[in-house]
Amino acid sequence: MSIFDLRLETARLLLRPPCAEDFAAFAAFCADPLPMRHLGGVQAPSVAWRSLATLTGSWHLLGYSMFSVIEKGSGRWVGRVGPWQPHGWPGPEVGWSIVADRWGHGYAPEAARAAIDWAFDTLGWERVIHTIAPDNHNSQAVARKLGSQVLHATRLPPPHEVDVEVWGQSRQAWLARR
Repeated sequence: MSIFDLRLETARLLLRPPCAEDFAAFAAFCADPLPMRHLGGVQAPSVAWRSLATLTGSWHLLGYSMFSVIEKGSGRWVGRVGPWQPHGWPGPEVGWSIVADRWGHGYAPEAARAAIDWAFDTLGWERVIHTIAPDNHNSQAVARKLGSQVLHATRLPPPHEVDVEVWGQSRQAWLARR
């Protein structure tokens, strides 16, 4: 079985590695200033393609990366959620980004719970972090719902070079709440 056959399911969502068929929805997401406000800004389609290729490449290099989040009821691509730790990153992250018209539906915490379970159970991670801009109140609320707390502040490595709060928790704390 290929890593690209991997599927995680929640009550409403399917999480799977990204594929080329996700590009149109991914590019539209990357062109929306609302979700991209805290993700480096709006991206042209050529840059969005490189971003999608980076996520897919991480699956090959590391055996994990962000999942595409698919709404079960509609089959629509609604975001990217999952484990992420590029070179120089401040730790093993599970991050989330959901299309703006699905904010407030609980998709980010629902998908993140499945991704965190997978990171702890399958990848063997001992801790998980979330890098969140200090003014990103929506993501802070998601982190709180997951049981994470602010651990410290840092600056992300190039090319990002932005100040973030590092939220997170240990495997032990996660399992105690689950």
